[in-house]
Amino acid sequence: MAERRNCGSTDPKLDFLNYNDLVCEAVGGKVIFATDEWFAPAANLLKTSPPQFVVDAFTNFGKWMDGWETRRKRTPGLIHGLDVDTSFFTGNYAPYISIQATCLDQAPTFVVGGDRTGMAASQQELAAVTTLHSEAWPELLGVSSLKPGYKDVCHNYFTVSFKNRVTHLRVNLYPDGGVSRLRVYGVGVRDWTTVSPDQDLDLMALTNGGVCLSYSDAHFGHPRNIIGPGQAASMADGWETARRLDRPRILRPDQQGILQVPGWEWAVFRLGFPGVISRVELDTSHFKGNAPDSCRLEASSMSPEDEAQALRTEWNSVKWEVLMPPQKLRPHHVHAYTDTELTLKQPVSHIRLIIAPDGGVSRLRLWGRPVLETTAAARRMALLSKL
Repeated sequence: MAERRNCGSTDPKLDFLNYNDLVCEAVGGKVIFATDEWFAPAANLLKTSPPQFVVDAFTNFGKWMDGWETRRKRTPGLIHGLDVDTSFFTGNYAPYISIQATCLDQAPTFVVGGDRTGMAASQQELAAVTTLHSEAWPELLGVSSLKPGYKDVCHNYFTVSFKNRVTHLRVNLYPDGGVSRLRVYGVGVRDWTTVSPDQDLDLMALTNGGVCLSYSDAHFGHPRNIIGPGQAASMADGWETARRLDRPRILRPDQQGILQVPGWEWAVFRLGFPGVISRVELDTSHFKGNAPDSCRLEASSMSPEDEAQALRTEWNSVKWEVLMPPQKLRPHHVHAYTDTELTLKQPVSHIRLIIAPDGGVSRLRLWGRPVLETTAAARRMALLSKL
């Protein structure tokens, strides 16, 4: 077969797991306040790494836990789903949780910092946080029960139908206990009405509203990672597929040095706003022995209805056009392509990255200018940006 079948999330109720984690530390998420952090600090909730359990690790305040545990008693966006992970909190997990949300025009001036293990909020800190009136914020998730942190039930998934733009969350545990990680899946929202038509932007960046919609394989790392901010910290912070089993026994290159293989892997992204792409950066940093041999980019211009149809047909209904023909890739290298290597000059809304035969990519940047004419699609995007 030429391409692998889509291996994205199969349960349509959990499609939000393909979206970006808007609250993790990698995109600037911070804990600005917690009432109690006796056994483990709340900042652990936002770690990008999976939670760990170390049998013989203890602190002066009790068992060391890689999460947030109380004593007994920020990329703005639209949120589509939550994963409240209670891993390893088996006899001390929080039985119930609720989450409130709001959109603040200005960030709070106070942020708790440092190692907060063994601490509770001071009277001064409690007084400061009351100015946010967070107890009156709308509910993103009503009071909901959690399961203990055993491997087969630790992920507590909640689909969210909150239609407003969110910048800050208030997490409430009832009556006390621990949670390992909080993943907040959604799509970043930018106010495109403030963007100059002459300004070049990374139209696919997570912070500009880019999102991964589907992919063929994500054995070692999800493709949403490649639109994250900054440079990748390691291979784990990129997209990496398994090795294809249909690779020829003997690999032969063409005149450009590109291996002639029958299969490839792919990932589809929606741009934060439709635009004309003028530059591409593809980074294979950290992938020294497992970078793809080559890549190519395809593009399309789709309405929301077209996208919904494409998802139903596993993208077989899309007419893709070549944005960038096949390019030989180097390991652990930042590849830069200008408009001379790009073949499309019209606005596009969706991108398909194809790598052959398999391997890993750290980051993909698509630089261009948004097309801000008042088309129906643009009006819908502008409306979303102001929610």
